[in-house]
Amino acid sequence: MLNFNDGGVLAKRTEQHNKRIVMALQSGLKGELAWAINSLTLLSFKEKDDSRKDSTPLAKVPGLLDSLLHVINEWRDIAHERVFAKLSRPRVLGVDQPYTGFGLEYEIASPDDPMLHIRAAADKHQQDDASELADTKEGWCWDEEGLFNLDEIGRHERQLCAVAVSNVLRNFSFMPENESSMAQHRGCLETLIQCMEDHETEDEELVTNLVETILNLAPFLCLKIFSDKPNTNATKRSSMTEKRAVEAIMTMLESPVRAWHCSAAELLGRLVVNPDNEPFLLPFVSQIYQRLVELLGLASDAQAAAVAALYNFAEINTDCRLRLASERWAVGRLLRVVQTPHHQQEVCRKAALTLESLASEPQNRAIILSYESAIAELAVVDQRMSDVFARILWELSSGISSKMGSLRGVWGSS
Repeated sequence: MLNFNDGGVLAKRTEQHNKRIVMALQSGLKGELAWAINSLTLLSFKEKDDSRKDSTPLAKVPGLLDSLLHVINEWRDIAHERVFAKLSRPRVLGVDQPYTGFGLEYEIASPDDPMLHIRAAADKHQQDDASELADTKEGWCWDEEGLFNLDEIGRHERQLCAVAVSNVLRNFSFMPENESSMAQHRGCLETLIQCMEDHETEDEELVTNLVETILNLAPFLCLKIFSDKPNTNATKRSSMTEKRAVEAIMTMLESPVRAWHCSAAELLGRLVVNPDNEPFLLPFVSQIYQRLVELLGLASDAQAAAVAALYNFAEINTDCRLRLASERWAVGRLLRVVQTPHHQQEVCRKAALTLESLASEPQNRAIILSYESAIAELAVVDQRMSDVFARILWELSSGISSKMGSLRGVWGSS
């Protein structure tokens, strides 16, 4: 008998189970895919306070992350007709199987089959002339790779699989043991960014899950990864660049969908913390500021994301602080965030600290002085932020910048 309390036996069974999941994902069969996705959903789900110290870093299981990405990429390839989009890669998921289980592959006469009229026409040609049959098949079967001529039911099932896989990836990204390996996987990042680029035609839930995934990976994400020469065949044809990645994030930031622009704002704020990402983000800083200031006037979630991003951008350099202060409505809306009761105290404090950073630049004082009465009132009335606004008033009345004050204190002032 096997002793399942033995760590070695348990580890071996876990390894075998993980290999079976990878093989099921690679098979392309409906039943196998459903089992693998359900298993991964359970394994990747984690309660907020669940440390799971004995959990396996699933993103590091050999071939698992690539297999999950392949399911999403296969759906993206068959989501649109060939006349609208050309494939970027050959379709191989389940290509060696005579029957995958998706849709109505065996029910040729089903009225739900959109290819029915084409097949009926092919049968009519068969009765008339056998030679014309080959031409007909060449037109509708081989050009479209008959296995993937899915009916509407089959396409919907493929879509559900892709959305479920995106949810698994999102769950993975919440686990600290998976963040680094996923953020350093170029193929993973390219799939996430390409889905953001195609957000107008992709499934909304799929895009939402992938945007939240890249948001969780942001602390470990360096855009320089797209400058490195790809070392796998899957990414050799990729034209992904740092600029293209930032542009994709900007499309999410401009989106009217609440979940997308909130995540994009928070993502930009996390990316700019890494000095290596600054050269790629700063060319877009004017567009970023304009949209973030707009978000300050929206719901509380958008406000929180915008304030967090502006707080980080204001700490980069003098030019960023000057641009932000000169942005229309920026100072006024940051003050309004502090004045309006907010359920997150940290949001108000970051807004106040952002104003303090802006006031530290002498060139910004003329702009901030127009709000001097509101700042003075907050310094007296608001006990939570009185220290911050007192320092802002000192900045406005002093001829010395606080960022130079420490140097003057050491060396003395003339």
